[in-house]
Amino acid sequence: MRAAVGIGDIADSVARGVESIGDTVSETLFEPTIRLGVTGLSRAGKTVFITSLVANLMDRGRMPQLAGAGAIQTAYLQPQPDDTVPRFDYETHLAALTGATPHWPDSTRAVSELRLSLRVQPSGLLGGLSGPRTVHLDIVDYPGEWLLDLGLMDKSYTQWAEETLSRAQGRDLAQGFLQQAAGTDVNARLDEPVAQALSATFRSYLQEAREAGFSDCTPGRFLLPGDLEGSPALTFAPLPRPEAPARGSLWREMERRYEAYKRRVVKPFFRDHFARIDRQVVLVDALGAIHAGPQAVEDLRGAMADILGAFRPGRNAFLTKLLLGKRVERILFAATKADHLHHAQHPQLTAIMEALLRDARDRADFAGAKTQAMSIAALRATVEETRDHNGQTLDCVRGTLLEGGKQAAFYPGKLPRDPSRILNPARDGAEDWLGADYQIMRFAPAVLDLPPGDGPPHIRLDRAAQFLIGDRL
Repeated sequence: MRAAVGIGDIADSVARGVESIGDTVSETLFEPTIRLGVTGLSRAGKTVFITSLVANLMDRGRMPQLAGAGAIQTAYLQPQPDDTVPRFDYETHLAALTGATPHWPDSTRAVSELRLSLRVQPSGLLGGLSGPRTVHLDIVDYPGEWLLDLGLMDKSYTQWAEETLSRAQGRDLAQGFLQQAAGTDVNARLDEPVAQALSATFRSYLQEAREAGFSDCTPGRFLLPGDLEGSPALTFAPLPRPEAPARGSLWREMERRYEAYKRRVVKPFFRDHFARIDRQVVLVDALGAIHAGPQAVEDLRGAMADILGAFRPGRNAFLTKLLLGKRVERILFAATKADHLHHAQHPQLTAIMEALLRDARDRADFAGAKTQAMSIAALRATVEETRDHNGQTLDCVRGTLLEGGKQAAFYPGKLPRDPSRILNPARDGAEDWLGADYQIMRFAPAVLDLPPGDGPPHIRLDRAAQFLIGDRL
C-alpha cells in the first residue's frame, strides 16, 4: 500500500511538473511577459508613475505616441504571478490621485508587483490570420536606494568606507557623524553601544542627505529598514581603517557586518527580483537636485553611473553568475516633474538628462542595453501661463500649492540651453550656481474631470511607454 501511494505521489509530481513546463512554454510562445522594473531616486514619484501608466494603458485616449495603442483591444488587471510579493495597491493610489480632494499617495517602501494584461491584435497579414494575443506586463516596483546597493558587491568595507567618508567631507549635514567617527578608537575592542551610536548617527546623516536632494545614500536599507530594523546587518558605519586592525575590534566588527549586509540583504534582492527584469525605468528628480545645488547634481551624476554599472554584469562576478547571460534590454532615465516647468524649458531639462546619461555611460563603460533620457510628468498638476513682471515676459506654471492649498503662479528660473553650465560647476565642486537661481515649488494634484476613455493627464508618458514596451505590442 505504501509503495502504491509512493508511486502515485511520484506520478502526480511528474504530471504537475509536465503541466508547469507546458504552462511556461505556452506563456513564452503565446502569452509573452514583459517584466518592467520601476525605481526612483529620492522623491522622484515612483508610485504616481506606476499608477498613471496603468490607468493610461487601460484608458488610452491620452497615449497617441504609443504606436501600439491602437492594437490594444482591452487591458485588465490580473493577480500577479509571484505569490510572496505584495501587490502594488493600484486602486487606492488611483483614488488618491483622482478623488474629489486629490492628494499624493504614500510612497511604497518595499518591493511590490502588479500584472496588467493587454489583449493585442497584431497588424499585418499574419496578425489577421492568428487573431489577438495576450501580452502580460508585470510591473515590479522597488526603491532606488536598493538598486544603488549593487555597487557594494564589488567593494570591500575599506573601499566603501573611504569613498563614503570622502563624499561626506564637503557636506555640512555630515559634520556630526564625521566628528563622532573621528573621536572613536576604531581599534578598541567592540563595545555594542558605541557601534549602535555610530550607526544611528550615520543613518540620520543619510536621511538628511536624501532630504537635501542627494542621490547616493547607500546602504539603501538604512533608509528603508523594514523588518531588519535593529539587526546587526544594519548596525554599522564607515570608519577609517587602522594600520593593523585588531581581532575583536570595533573596525573588524563593522567590516563583518558590512559583509553580512551584502550577503544577507543585497544578494537576495538581486537574485529574487532584479535578475528577472526585462525593461527598466529609473525616475530622477533632476529639478530637485538642481535646486539643491552643484553638490547634489554631482552626486546624481555619480549615482547614474553606479546604476548603469548595475546593468553591466561583465565586471561583477556575482551578477554575471546570477544573470547567466540575460541582460535588461532597455533602460529609461526619466526626469520627472516636467509640469513644474513651462514647456518652453522642457528641451533644456531633457538636454541636461541626456548629458548626464552620456556621462554615466562613459563612466560605467556601459554597452548593451538600449538607453534613453527624457523629461516627463506622470501626472500633470499644473497649467501654463505667461506673465509680465518688471518689464519681462515670464513663462510660468500655475497650480495648487501643497502647503496651504492656494493657487499660485510660479517661475522656477531659466535653465541653460548648454548642459555644461550645470554639469561643469558640479564636477568642479562649486558650492552654488553663480549668477543663477533655480527654485522649486511643491504642487498638489489638480482636481480631475476625466472624459470616458481618457487616463489622467500627463507629459510624455506615452513616449516613455513607447520606448519601454512599444516594440512588444
